[in-house]
Amino acid sequence: MTDSAKLTEPTLQDIYTARSAIESRVTHTPIRHYPVLSELLDADVWVKHENFQLLGAFKVRGGINLVSQSSQEERDRGFVTASSGNHGQSIAYAARTFGAACTVVLPEGANPAKSASIAAMGANVVFHGDVFERSREHAEELAERDGSRFVHAANEPALVAGVATYAIEIHEDLKDIDVIFAPIGAGSGASGVCIATDALSPSTHIVGAQAANAPAAYHAWKTGNIETYPMSTVAEGLATESAYSFPIGILRNRLKEFVLVDDVKIIASIKTYVHATRTLVEHAGAASLAAAIDMKEKIQGKRVVLIASGGNITTDQLKSVLS
Repeated sequence: MTDSAKLTEPTLQDIYTARSAIESRVTHTPIRHYPVLSELLDADVWVKHENFQLLGAFKVRGGINLVSQSSQEERDRGFVTASSGNHGQSIAYAARTFGAACTVVLPEGANPAKSASIAAMGANVVFHGDVFERSREHAEELAERDGSRFVHAANEPALVAGVATYAIEIHEDLKDIDVIFAPIGAGSGASGVCIATDALSPSTHIVGAQAANAPAAYHAWKTGNIETYPMSTVAEGLATESAYSFPIGILRNRLKEFVLVDDVKIIASIKTYVHATRTLVEHAGAASLAAAIDMKEKIQGKRVVLIASGGNITTDQLKSVLS
């Protein structure tokens, strides 16, 4: 398995190289201004729509980049990963694109829309464990048993460089950004945003947002200690019991502000997105708006970008949210 202490943080050049590798296979997603959100937050509010991305989430950028860099020997061995859903979709899609076998281990009770998408792309889907960490442990065991390339959901520089390409798009498409709100689950997306933004727009303040019912990454960012915490959030994309050392190292060096948001406010923010943007944003992606609403007084009058990181919400989840 990968020793995260030996991993090197991607550079801006690595991110541009990743864009060259993936741009023909992913969508340059729009960043749109919304008067209703601007009025709600008393700010100039824009949304980066990674919920419009291929497979409905930003993660595919990282999967394509990682597998595109793999050797033929690794592709012949196949890939094994664990996921709460969106990361698994990205590796399954990338493996199929490059002609490799793929196994994705999901928690029992995983989002059925995401698990069906993974299976439809030809990956072997295995359900194991009640939470993501148990799935990850099982995936590592399968990789060890079968000699496959294990892909960690966060401790992979190529994943971070790949997903960071959406941050390059943000800064190319919109200038003079005061604040970016980025959801944090495992941390690859927020890490990428920090690296790209520090290089391209150093005056921009980044706020990371995690569910209060899954606070492991938040506490690791504050203390530097990787520990397990109780996890009960409805936002499966943020549902981690533990933090991961590689992205946390990047975030501790670069992220200036990290906040926790309640599940009730995340759910309310999904409804707000439907009302204000006429689009579907899954729970993890709605955390950025929930955090911005909590920080309304601090961002008043500023140009704000909200990362809508994914839109893979099931019909049952949506019914629950709207009820």
